[in-house]
Amino acid sequence: MVLFAAAAGGALVVQARESSTQEARQLSKGVAQSFARAPGTLAAMKSGDPTELLQPRAEDARKNTGVDYVVTFDPQGFRWTHPDPKLIGKHIYAVREGGAADRPFTRTFEGSLGLAVDTTVPVYDTNGITIVGFVSVGVTVASVDDVVMDQLPQLLGFAGGALAVAAGGTALVSWRLRRQTRGLDPSEMTRMYEHHDAVLHAVREGVLIIGSDGRLLLANDEARRLLDLPADAEERRVTDLGLEAGTAELLGSGRPATDVVHLAGDRLLAVNVRPVDPGDRTSGSVATLRDTTELRALAGRAEVARERLGLLYEAGVRIGTTLDVVRTAQELAEVAVPRFADTATVDLLDPILRGAVSAGPGPQMRRVAVHGVDGVRSLYPVGELIRFVPSSPAAVGAERGRAVLDVDLTAPGGWMSAQDPVRARRVLDLGFHSLITVPLQARGVVLGMASFWRSAGDPFGREDLAFAEELAARAAVAVDNARRYTREHTLAESLQRSLLPGSLPDHSAVEVAHRYLPALEGVGGDWFDVIPLPGARVALVVGDVVGHGLHAAATMGRLRTAVHNFSALDLPPDELLGHLDELVARIDSDENGERDHEGVAGATCLYAVYDPASGMCCLSRSGHPEPALVLPDGTVEYLRVPGSPPLGLGGAEPFETAEVSLPEGSRLVFYTDGLVEDRERGIDSGLEALRHALAGARRSPEETCQDVLDALLPARSSDDIALLVARTRLLDPSRVAEWDVPGDPAVVAGIRTDVTGRLRTWGLEELAFTTELIVSELVTNAIRYGIGPIRLRVLRDGDSLICEVADGSSTSPHLRRAAITDEGGRGLFLVARFARRWGTRYMARGKVIWTEQSTRSPAVEPEELSADALLDQWEDAAW
Repeated sequence: MVLFAAAAGGALVVQARESSTQEARQLSKGVAQSFARAPGTLAAMKSGDPTELLQPRAEDARKNTGVDYVVTFDPQGFRWTHPDPKLIGKHIYAVREGGAADRPFTRTFEGSLGLAVDTTVPVYDTNGITIVGFVSVGVTVASVDDVVMDQLPQLLGFAGGALAVAAGGTALVSWRLRRQTRGLDPSEMTRMYEHHDAVLHAVREGVLIIGSDGRLLLANDEARRLLDLPADAEERRVTDLGLEAGTAELLGSGRPATDVVHLAGDRLLAVNVRPVDPGDRTSGSVATLRDTTELRALAGRAEVARERLGLLYEAGVRIGTTLDVVRTAQELAEVAVPRFADTATVDLLDPILRGAVSAGPGPQMRRVAVHGVDGVRSLYPVGELIRFVPSSPAAVGAERGRAVLDVDLTAPGGWMSAQDPVRARRVLDLGFHSLITVPLQARGVVLGMASFWRSAGDPFGREDLAFAEELAARAAVAVDNARRYTREHTLAESLQRSLLPGSLPDHSAVEVAHRYLPALEGVGGDWFDVIPLPGARVALVVGDVVGHGLHAAATMGRLRTAVHNFSALDLPPDELLGHLDELVARIDSDENGERDHEGVAGATCLYAVYDPASGMCCLSRSGHPEPALVLPDGTVEYLRVPGSPPLGLGGAEPFETAEVSLPEGSRLVFYTDGLVEDRERGIDSGLEALRHALAGARRSPEETCQDVLDALLPARSSDDIALLVARTRLLDPSRVAEWDVPGDPAVVAGIRTDVTGRLRTWGLEELAFTTELIVSELVTNAIRYGIGPIRLRVLRDGDSLICEVADGSSTSPHLRRAAITDEGGRGLFLVARFARRWGTRYMARGKVIWTEQSTRSPAVEPEELSADALLDQWEDAAW
């Protein structure tokens, strides 16, 4: 009891000191706030000499209120007033720890007057924003200790009295316990009490013991909480405790009940009632109460979590079904509405739409997707470039990289009014009240923002942020994949278009039109070309590299260049494809052997040479579909060109050719398999559809191309499509002259005369000298070194005059410099000097040496440049 008295006395001292300290805090706070709000304080702080006006008032307030000091100072910390005049104008060196400069705070700290309880109150200007100064009022700890010491005798007297009362009470209780327990040992009583008290107050169910007369005998803490019982509930009738009528009637009746649900305030209680003695209804009853509200809430939250997980799973399935950035954003908006939000919008940075990587989040984004149940038209439309104000959730979220929640869009002075007042008014009128804005970021890069709007139901809460971020994170990965694909697709398409011919040359042999359509889901290696050849002929080429992407496009460029180079050698179609096959096989071998890179994996090609002088067309193909021929009457047939395996597959079989005579006005149609074959259509049905689309006469190549695409172009092409249509022409027979040349040099003079006569007929007399010289040299060389039969052909094609000398020998002449002592060797040099181009073309038997002169260049007259003068330009000293 002595120890108890000492402890109680110490507690009382501490309590008294704490109470005094609390009074000091309240006193300092009240004086500080009163002085700060007193009339004239603000005006004095804003005056030219605040100290002169405030010091007297501060001292009066200190003396009248009993505080130890009243200090005022400016926002920079320089004192205006102080009980010690020497400290006026001095600086307060630091802000109190834990204090906030924009609101009142109370702290205990060590000041110039010692340890003190201090309250500091800011004084605001009339605008309520600018702080003009501060008022600091304190009561030193020494003053508090004086109050405690003054109260100590009373505290000790009270502790002594309490000790005496406690001793007497203990004795009385001990006597009554022995009497009521009939001599039961106190330790046993303690054990029993602790056991029953632990059971009653530790269980999570309410327990009521009700007498047979309907009075409440005992209620544990949980029962008091569930039923909100008053403190004096014991010994009162259950019907007088303010319970719901049904609940009170059940508890007072004493009849057995099992999990009967009753409403108690805002709780749903499962009530169980059992008699204390089942054989005696007059013994009273025991009722247990269980709160099922939390269980239902937990079940509701579990249902919400299950629905959210289902929505996330659905998002993983529905978002990113295509590699299109805009479509992926639209899928995100469609998944979120209406199960999570009433409206969803997606805004992306402009570089993302082009497949580029953004340098960083910016204030400008383009609206790419909007989806909602209502009010969509009031938001920014798709395609509009939006510049967000810095205070908007989109700008804040993009800068911080975290989701931003705006619980109340209707708050006055919000960011929506700063963004667009008119649109904000329309949005609020439609009932939109809360918003979550989440950054779409992948690999640490912000791609854009997804915004979820609600106009019905409860506003968004903090628990919705995590789900919105998870949903946006899954969508961001799909958007980034689409962006990367867009970038690669754009690069491959740009590379492919740069490697394809920008425009096809006009040629007298054919009138051409073409179409090239890249695949929507990947750039392929389709290409086409029209290559002029000597003798007014033309080569038509269509090819297809297996695969998609940058590698296929680059390989296509290499093959197209190779075809041009091989065409310059004027090779027959089968030989050209043979060289091309070797090239593809070598490319595959080099790439697979030297570096880990995918090979060409095969390519197809169709190569045709058309001669407008004879109307003959020579074709060869390697793994490519057969070309279509539309005759002048509109009849369509597929040319039976012998097939060969695709290029690069290592086939040992030689390539074969097919020759066909084409009437003038026929249309040759070359195409790649993407036109006639796709996932939903076989090649046979595609070829038949192409036949129907081509049927019909009197259509230009351009019209033919358009009709074919209109009839056969699929909705979403999975492969490139290349289409080349060439309408054939024949040279006017009057522009072609041919002579059979006997093997006698004496006939050369007569042939020169015939050629000059034909040039006179064509109006090309100015080319007579050079043409006679060229014909003389070529025919003479053919007679001397060639093998019969020998033929001379002269053609006029546009602005070109072409001379061709054919013989049965495969020996090719070579240009060289002749020494002064040489009797020959200068003729071919003269030919090269006067002709614009010249070359050799090999045939199945023999060769053709050809020259081409321009009819527009000035002719060289004999008196201007003789043969001797030409030969004098070449000296042996140079060699």
